[in-house]
Amino acid sequence: MDTLIKLQDIAVNMHLEPAEEVQISPTVAPCGQVVSRERRPQQELGIFHAAANGRTVPILKTMLTTACERNCFYCPFRAGRNSYRRTTVKPEEMAKVTMDMARAGLVRGLFLSSGIIGGGVKTQDRLIKTIEILRHQYGFRGYIHLKIMPGAEQAQVERAAQLADRLSINLEAPNDQRLHLLAPMKQFSQELLRPLQWVQQLRARQLPHHTWNGKWPSTVTQFVVGAVGESDVEILSTSEHLYRQERLTRAYFSAFHPIEDTPLENVAAASPLREHRLYQASFLFRDYGFTLEEMPFDEQGHLPLDEDPKLAWAKLNLFDAPVEVNRASRDELLRVPGIGPKGAAAILTARRQGTLRDLRDLQQIGVRTGRLQNYVTLAGARPRRFTQSRLDL
Repeated sequence: MDTLIKLQDIAVNMHLEPAEEVQISPTVAPCGQVVSRERRPQQELGIFHAAANGRTVPILKTMLTTACERNCFYCPFRAGRNSYRRTTVKPEEMAKVTMDMARAGLVRGLFLSSGIIGGGVKTQDRLIKTIEILRHQYGFRGYIHLKIMPGAEQAQVERAAQLADRLSINLEAPNDQRLHLLAPMKQFSQELLRPLQWVQQLRARQLPHHTWNGKWPSTVTQFVVGAVGESDVEILSTSEHLYRQERLTRAYFSAFHPIEDTPLENVAAASPLREHRLYQASFLFRDYGFTLEEMPFDEQGHLPLDEDPKLAWAKLNLFDAPVEVNRASRDELLRVPGIGPKGAAAILTARRQGTLRDLRDLQQIGVRTGRLQNYVTLAGARPRRFTQSRLDL
């Protein structure tokens, strides 16, 4: 089979592997969306725009094989799903087609995953071989996001870390109990969590002398949301731990969507809005200094769907104790709805030039003021547009 036809077959189901997608235009695999059959040729091959190393670049997102010996209950590639045609690309073939695309200006990076055949170790060897050919035989200098397979050995993880810009190990579920209901052949701590720990140990203990670019790779993971009854508390508890202890760059959340001819085909799809709230809370851990205990969970351990978690926290904590913009620290500013890292930096810079007295002063330095007015003071006074009572919020 022609390699390009193989890439087209693989691309159809790559929405289950969220990566660094940027919503410039509809792509082959935007996170959580069903792939449209009406796509441009590049999209049909699995090429999408990705945020890589501070830039937006086209990346080939694909797999070495869609055959798999594991039986994950949600996955279209699971063993025993006979209604699905399998496709396999050899390492040499994948490296060549990637380099051909790069030379043609179609891609500047590669996201490479695989189904598991012959065990996680053998599969990881094939993934590493592909990247070794790209880096050393072809001299490829582009961005590479490489998957770590369940069961990969520590030496393999270290070799992958020397070759890739980013490594991802999908936890799928937040703990052993939920993983057993979702992917019963996988082991949460031994197979999935441990490789993330190995990468962090490398970053903490060794200088990246033997990496392809003089840097250790970033790490990410993915959770399937809403398939087996897990709560937001469970997911975010694990996410917060990974950010704090394993220096995770990002957690991805994929709202469950049932797939025909799988054990979970009759389970209702999860709400995309729930996925969105989990992302918001996750970023509060990573970028804003929030903790799990500060999240506005309900009695069932879920975030509110009708309100973003930062705003919900501010209503409880800042309405009667607003932040004085002219005196607040960066951490205090980041807790105000509407103020992100860039806005906080702009405020700290502007304060050195003079006092910020009204919303127009904030708007002039690029701070969005639509949501912050009830939670701040400017030069000791509430902003003039402060007209709502607590009951109106």
